[in-house]
Amino acid sequence: MADSAKPVFLVDAFSDPIVIRIDGRASFQNSACIHDFFNERIKEGKTRFVIDFQNCASMDSTFLGVIAGAGLQLRKLKPAGSLVLARVGTRNLELVRNLGLHRLVTVDAGETSIGAGQPGTALQCEARSELDSARLVLQAHENLVTTDAANMSKFQDVLSFLRTRVEQK
Repeated sequence: MADSAKPVFLVDAFSDPIVIRIDGRASFQNSACIHDFFNERIKEGKTRFVIDFQNCASMDSTFLGVIAGAGLQLRKLKPAGSLVLARVGTRNLELVRNLGLHRLVTVDAGETSIGAGQPGTALQCEARSELDSARLVLQAHENLVTTDAANMSKFQDVLSFLRTRVEQK
């Protein structure tokens, strides 16, 4: 596993489905590159994704909101795309279920092989301005509320704070 201070998303953008492997922590600090990766691949017409969580040390609500956003985008396609969260593990599965993502994407909590591409290319996360970062975090949390209305009570303070911050800039 990668050093937890240096989380890495390894991808195989040419496989079908596209495979993304998380090594380390997935958080607000590195969610922008996975957000951009999803957007770019979907614009290219890619509609099938698998995220391998086997080496994911932890994740936060911003990362899960980015995943929710990708899932929402893929659902709108005709025909709908797919997003599978593979080898999620007990703790991460609990987070996924608590936020309602299991109703939006396919979750495979087992230890079975993902059987697809071999992710070997590390995504490069470019620095974003403070305002762009705040917008991404806001959008991610809005995605979580769209996914499950019960998330509004969980994130109302965060949403209020971020909306104020984004509007002030």
